[in-house]
Amino acid sequence: MRLETLMNKLILALLITCVSYPLFAATPQEKMKTCNADATAKSLKGDERKAFMKTCLSNKPESGLTTQQNKMKTCNADASAKALKGDERKAFMKTCLSAN
Repeated sequence: MRLETLMNKLILALLITCVSYPLFAATPQEKMKTCNADATAKSLKGDERKAFMKTCLSNKPESGLTTQQNKMKTCNADASAKALKGDERKAFMKTCLSAN
């Protein structure tokens, strides 16, 4: 009986995860914004930018990173490009990461 209860809980947890996953996925607008920021941070232009955007906007992750990890990467690159340090960098990162 205990094994059945454990299996039922496991199945329930799996179902909840599968059903709720789309609720946490980025909207197309958020994905476009993130991809544009990444392309800008990488200083891509022309055909390189087009290829990057195509890959970025597809459903396949380019580097296996989550949306939040990509956002962190972009915000870090922007903060470095602005040569921010200490409290200024911390404040910028907080604002950047909380932006939609």
